[in-house]
Amino acid sequence: MNQAHFILQAKGGVGKSLAASVIAQFLRGRGESVEVVDTDPSNATLFGYKALNVQRLDLMEGTVLNEGKFDSLIMRIISEDTNFVVDNGASSFIPLNNYLIENYVVDMIAEHGKQVIVHTVIAGGSSLTDTLNGFADLVEQMPENVRIVVWLNDHFGKIEYGGDTFEEMNVYQKNRDRVHGIVRLAKLNPSTFGADMEKMLTAKLTFDEINMSQDFDLMKKSRLFRVKQDIYRQLEEVI
Repeated sequence: MNQAHFILQAKGGVGKSLAASVIAQFLRGRGESVEVVDTDPSNATLFGYKALNVQRLDLMEGTVLNEGKFDSLIMRIISEDTNFVVDNGASSFIPLNNYLIENYVVDMIAEHGKQVIVHTVIAGGSSLTDTLNGFADLVEQMPENVRIVVWLNDHFGKIEYGGDTFEEMNVYQKNRDRVHGIVRLAKLNPSTFGADMEKMLTAKLTFDEINMSQDFDLMKKSRLFRVKQDIYRQLEEVI
């Protein structure tokens, strides 16, 4: 069954585009076809990944969602025999989320044989409260037939509140039946793994491109391969 992946989170700068790029790479690595769409109106990070052939689609006209453009995208998702990965920006989160709900988009996609998976990122540090609230809102608003995958991004700090880990928090315990899976992005050693990952992300390179790049020596390639293995192993459980 083909899938439609939507990366949704009201908070910006927490790793949504990273999640979208890795999902697209993972699917292609399994030999599956995938169309990648960046709908972020203000910070089209995903569009910078040339190897992913990302399509840029600005859905916003000021603060208003251009529903005609989104209608066209949904028709493509329904009609084309391929997977889709759709990255969304923080500024368009609310209108896009409302559109998905009001127009029964998830049900339409499911009726045409595709599984809808919503990915949301929870980040530590100063973004923790906002991203937890974003997760709670999505769970409340999304239909039961949506698979929700939570990405825990420790890059900005530990995901803990009052000594509780995410799985121990009330917001998770209350909604655990709605969570299809969890992907953990562990905090990396800033002088080795972290520096290599930052260099790769800044250059908007895929893991496959790293293997062909002369700008990364054998040690850097080895460390990034291990990062890839860890994330892919987790994605095998949820996609």
